[in-house]
Amino acid sequence: MPMNDCPQIGEQLRSKNILVLPGVYDSLSALMAEQAGFQTAYLSGAAIAYTRFGRPDIGLIGMTEVAETIAVINERAAVRLVVDGDTGFGNALNVMRTVRRFEAAGAAAIQLEDQSQPKRCGHLSGKTLVPAGEMVGKIKAAVDARHSEQMLIVARTDGIAVEGFEAALDRADRYAEAGADILFVEAPQSTEQMVEIVKRFGGRIPLLANMVEGGKTPQKDAQSLEDLGFSLVIFPGGLVRAFVPMAENYMSSLKKHGSTQPFQNQMHDFENLNKRLGTNEMLQLGAQYDARKFEVTND
Repeated sequence: MPMNDCPQIGEQLRSKNILVLPGVYDSLSALMAEQAGFQTAYLSGAAIAYTRFGRPDIGLIGMTEVAETIAVINERAAVRLVVDGDTGFGNALNVMRTVRRFEAAGAAAIQLEDQSQPKRCGHLSGKTLVPAGEMVGKIKAAVDARHSEQMLIVARTDGIAVEGFEAALDRADRYAEAGADILFVEAPQSTEQMVEIVKRFGGRIPLLANMVEGGKTPQKDAQSLEDLGFSLVIFPGGLVRAFVPMAENYMSSLKKHGSTQPFQNQMHDFENLNKRLGTNEMLQLGAQYDARKFEVTND
């Protein structure tokens, strides 16, 4: 397991610079984020559903599947993980178990949302919510369940699409009072709404923005979001959306030509891929424990 020398997220948030979190979904994508210089990444439940199961983000993956993904990422990549915990996978007791499992697996923060089942992507229509009081109880349960205060609780409300903008802000207010460390008001539909979110909560609690390509929220770069007053920005499905057209083109080319040669200028060759995976370093490590070094001789 790599030694993670990256600062804890709470420490990173004390910087004036906005945290930019790429969405990851497995060890390879997290390793790519680390090698690109990111210290923190967002483990997207949607991206796990897309890539591991080929399914949409409509609540089909379970808690243990996410916990397993956290563990295998932490075995390979030295990045802090903000983890999409959906609804906590049940009631307040389920939330407590989820928080403990995720923290033990290596999560640095867990995001919990106030949707009811069946939940769905925050930028899809047709969502429903649990009562605000039930979500307050879940947040309090999460705070009580965590082993360390360095494990942060991100409270997300999907209230804008269901109850309207002002009601969503009222929900977020209650979630902050319940002990959330970061607020995530999902899917504001205009810059004006984003400004109002910052007016209401900025300076009081860190705010997370979600950039979904083609989603309901205006697309902005990190500097623009920092200027507005947001502390974190996630790009949860961006890598998958980049991967899919590449994979479509690759498959079409292979089908047409019966060879990867026409596509090779867009690929890593065998040597370059192994360089990024650290193959030589692992082989050298293994050589330290070669059985021949420990054989007993009769000399």
